[in-house]
Amino acid sequence: MPRPKQASQQLAKVLGIKLENPDTDNVTRGESVFSTQTADSFVEQQPTSAEWLAEITPSRKDIVNYLKSLFPFLSWIRFYNLQWLLGDLVAGITIGAVVVPQGMAYAKLANLPVEFGLYSSFMGVLIYWFFATSKDITIGPVAVVSTVTGSVVAKATEQLPQYADTPWVISSALALISGAIVLFIGLIRCGWIVELIPLVSLAAFMTGSAINIAAGQVPTMMGITGFSTRDSTYMVIINTLKNLGKTDLNAAMGLTALTMLYLIRFSCSWAAKKFPNHHKLFFFLGTLRAVFVILLYTMISWLVNMHRRKNPAFAILKDVPRGFQHAAVPTVNSDIINSFIGELPATVIVLLIEHIAISKSFGRVNNYTINPSQEMVAIGVTNVLAPFLGGYPSTGSFSRTAIKSKAGVRTPFAGVITAAVVLLAIYALTAVFYYIPSASLAAVIIHAVGDLITSPNTLYKFWRISPLEVLIFFVGVFVTIFSTIENGIYATICISFAVFIFRVLKSHGRFLGRVQVHSVLGDHLIGHDNNVMGEYGTFDVPDSSLSPPIRNVFLPIDHGDGSNPEVEVTSPYPGVFIYRFSEGFNYPSASHTLDYLTSHIFAYTRRTKTDTYARVGDRPWNDPGPKKGQQENTELPTLKAVIFDFSSVNNVDVTSVQQLIDVRNQLDRYTAPDVVDFHFACINNRWTKRALVSAGFGYPTPRPDGMHSRWKSIFSVAEIGGSESAAAAAELEANEKENELRPSLSKPDLMDPSGDTISGPSVASSMTQSTALKNKAPDFARASEARRVAVHGLNRPLFHIDLTSALQSAIANVRAREEIETAGGPDIGVNV
Repeated sequence: MPRPKQASQQLAKVLGIKLENPDTDNVTRGESVFSTQTADSFVEQQPTSAEWLAEITPSRKDIVNYLKSLFPFLSWIRFYNLQWLLGDLVAGITIGAVVVPQGMAYAKLANLPVEFGLYSSFMGVLIYWFFATSKDITIGPVAVVSTVTGSVVAKATEQLPQYADTPWVISSALALISGAIVLFIGLIRCGWIVELIPLVSLAAFMTGSAINIAAGQVPTMMGITGFSTRDSTYMVIINTLKNLGKTDLNAAMGLTALTMLYLIRFSCSWAAKKFPNHHKLFFFLGTLRAVFVILLYTMISWLVNMHRRKNPAFAILKDVPRGFQHAAVPTVNSDIINSFIGELPATVIVLLIEHIAISKSFGRVNNYTINPSQEMVAIGVTNVLAPFLGGYPSTGSFSRTAIKSKAGVRTPFAGVITAAVVLLAIYALTAVFYYIPSASLAAVIIHAVGDLITSPNTLYKFWRISPLEVLIFFVGVFVTIFSTIENGIYATICISFAVFIFRVLKSHGRFLGRVQVHSVLGDHLIGHDNNVMGEYGTFDVPDSSLSPPIRNVFLPIDHGDGSNPEVEVTSPYPGVFIYRFSEGFNYPSASHTLDYLTSHIFAYTRRTKTDTYARVGDRPWNDPGPKKGQQENTELPTLKAVIFDFSSVNNVDVTSVQQLIDVRNQLDRYTAPDVVDFHFACINNRWTKRALVSAGFGYPTPRPDGMHSRWKSIFSVAEIGGSESAAAAAELEANEKENELRPSLSKPDLMDPSGDTISGPSVASSMTQSTALKNKAPDFARASEARRVAVHGLNRPLFHIDLTSALQSAIANVRAREEIETAGGPDIGVNV
């Protein structure tokens, strides 16, 4: 019976597949194999599909960790103590006092009776702490989600008039379906999906929604009726201005309440700065301003309407049922789902982006990390269970989260305290709610959403970072105002994604040149002063008369990175180009970036053979040659090598690699009968190496004249381990200095090919193999006891650790070929 490998080979032969051996050394005569006298050999193995499957297949430990991650409270609840409880108690009671009036107000935005805001508030804070990865977040009714829910309820009740008297059936079904979607996304750990929504889209969405909500609440605050506040924002504003003459006594209860809210806020902020010792007191007074205003105006309303309950002087809430009167299994059927299926994506997006953005922000401020996927689980479970008590869609609240954080919350358990306060309100305070003025509740809403509007200073910072995104911001706001909140969300996300794709499609890299630089610390050149050198953990320079070390850096030739234009960026070598990718190298950007590469090369080089075409008619139509009377510029160099900087490339795909193959073939025809050397530096991914090797990169291209067999392999080697290593020498020297002994090194400093002194725990240097063999590796021979290994695989001589070694290799082989072609001189190395 054939072995699996033999069976696969036979199957490949039947299917006509030419199998490759990725580990075959394509450089002959042993040029890519180091002598054991120089360094230990290292042949890099290519990744396999089995490795990939092993990486993505969860182990038993991964499954256990996943199950534990579903209940984060298990990691901290056993450490709960009295000090944490006191902090949670203060924060929980504070949030409970804030969420009661806010919840009732937001229920009005959702076209629901006020008690449903209390139901949602209770379930949100009670359930969240089981699944929370943020101690600060408070889940419950929020202005934007309530507005979206109100739009869904209004539209659905028009289509399904049988639910006009029970609109909470629609809102409960919406919460259940949207919560199930969010829960599923969280359980499969796809929380990264929210990263597709940029910050500018979130800012535009919040600003547009705040304007929409405030405009819709002004008529209620002013007592104006006679038109729908669910129309587009601009229509609501126009109709409000047209009907200002209908303002009644409600305006007195609304405008004065709004004025008092802002007055208390600014007064407390001023007092906190004026009297910093009482900062905490003024913080709590400012935080509870909504509670104070609602209680004050409820008392005024009671005094005015206590003898006219049936005909109040202004709009009041009236009866609020005590307890959970609407607890039931949610009604979900195809008719209800079809009534809001179009708004479902917007509802899910709103639930996610506000909550995740808030939790990440406060996590960074308070030094902890949230898990977006687990936060989705928390939102999902909350919205799936809340409808059973009458709750409607809810998510994290920015204002209450900020208050909770400043109140000194210690753990997510503060939600249980808040739930107790809300439960008390549901059962004990419903009689008080009867006299709450609707205009005052509208003032509370307007005051709350005012903080959601993006400030001019923030917009200015956006402009400094990315002017185009400010335009996207205003587009989103205007679409929200002149259309709907949902369309505003879609517009900003789609435009931002289109801009991103355009940038990727039109991206191109930069050609780099070489600059030699010194490092300066204060008024010292690092390396010129022995003490300064010593402070940075390197060996002292034995001869202070030597010049301080120079290192190579590679800058864009056009100074597109903002570097000093007076600095002369020299060409690496005639006919050698260094090209750095800027936006990765995948199928969207491959064509444009490689077109830019070839056009630049054609502009600054000439064909290797200028007499390729004997007659003018033999030239192709797209390369007619110089104009009549002009000659080809023979002063331009011929193309020798291209060095790709892959530091910004993580993965490649079939399309990008195929286009790279096409460019190689194109340039080989351009340089015929010569071939172009393709070097790759800073490759960060084994799979990228595998893809390039499969396409024939990584080793010299076979040449008809056999000169590829004379390839001069330059590899980077590192000195590691052992008591006789350079690291041990450095440690010994430091100890001797501490004892005020005469500094001495147990071994001389190592020198790289450019003449720079290299030392430290792991010393890496580039060297030409043939040079090392012929010259008996003088630098390394003096430290023969230390162990040296190749950093990268010896079987891929055209994959380099950095641009310096890549340029060394390119120039060494170009010069070697030139000498062989002319005088047949000896092999050489190269310093750059």
